[in-house]
Amino acid sequence: MSTPEIPVSTRHLSLALLALALGGFAIGTTEFVTMGLLPDIAEGIDESIPTTGHLITAYAFGVVIGAPVIVSLGARLPKKELAIGLILALGLGNALTAVSSGYLPVMAARFVAGLPHGAYFGVASLLAASLVRPEYRGRAVSSVMLGLSVALVAGVPVSNLLGQQLGWRSAYWAVLGIAALAAAMIVAFVPHSPANLDATLRGELAALKRPQVLFAVSAGLVGFGGLFAMYSYIAPIVTDVTDLSRGWINVFLLVFGIGSVFGSWAAGLLADWDIERSVLGGFAATVVVLAAFYFAAGVAIPALVLVFCVGSLGSVVAITLQMRLMDAAGDAQMLGAALNHSALNIANGLGAWLGGVVIAAGHGYRATSLVGIGLAAAGLVIFAIGLAVDRRTRVSVSR
Repeated sequence: MSTPEIPVSTRHLSLALLALALGGFAIGTTEFVTMGLLPDIAEGIDESIPTTGHLITAYAFGVVIGAPVIVSLGARLPKKELAIGLILALGLGNALTAVSSGYLPVMAARFVAGLPHGAYFGVASLLAASLVRPEYRGRAVSSVMLGLSVALVAGVPVSNLLGQQLGWRSAYWAVLGIAALAAAMIVAFVPHSPANLDATLRGELAALKRPQVLFAVSAGLVGFGGLFAMYSYIAPIVTDVTDLSRGWINVFLLVFGIGSVFGSWAAGLLADWDIERSVLGGFAATVVVLAAFYFAAGVAIPALVLVFCVGSLGSVVAITLQMRLMDAAGDAQMLGAALNHSALNIANGLGAWLGGVVIAAGHGYRATSLVGIGLAAAGLVIFAIGLAVDRRTRVSVSR
């Protein structure tokens, strides 16, 4: 199903995409800022750092649950108004985080903050695609996702600094401010998109029965975990394998973020060229890069270059998979885009967990790359099987 095009001027198109991307920037900031502020939050709620780390898990659970539920229930709502409501709900979740005291209340607030995450990207992606001609859909969707990547380079470091200087709660108040600004810009610059009164909850959830949706979600759920099997442990890799001081950790994080921004830009071009080949190429390149990192992690410059590549490929795989899901979901494009974020958040946890297993088994931090290779290769195989099934089905139908 093609997305209906809403004619807009070039200037208004840029402002509309910027508004939607700013919502992604707010989401990216709140998703990752907790990791940098864990010691401060732990002290503030009087818990250990490992226990406080469950706040990150609570946010991820919110993403996984919220994406399909909110999108399915909100399918009949006007897309612009739904996007505004979701980004304001994100702001509310961050405000609750900032005012909550104690472990359980803060954890509940992080769960609430995670609920709009995937649903927002689902509706924002559909809105962005509706503003351009079909041949530019990939670039429009990647513009929205670019906000999340820029958050890694700018939003998270600035929020971390703010939290360290003014208290950890100030970082979440800052996200509330960004979300409010994004909502105001969406009101001002994103054209109205009429409600789809024919949409039903059953119709949206029917997308989950489509084989190509299941293949794409499974490929992302498994394959994307390959990146995070290694990257989740980048700090000890930098200090123990590359043998650099702790100060270099921030350099590696910055390079990863810059790579993610570059990958988001490239993903739009690749998706407009060929979505299927781009997904396959992204997974295959991930296998090669992680293999190279396994051997080069002990040398600073090659390790930095490869971390840049990991950041780039993460964005390429995430965005091209999202485009594939939007196409595969038929009339439930918004649900397809949202499901991608549920799958990727599960993949993050899966990769980090399996990486921790090999470390605990005594194989060292370098071995996390081998886990990543296995997961990325599995994602590649799952996606390739899905394409083969799709082509066989089309041939059968044409006969």
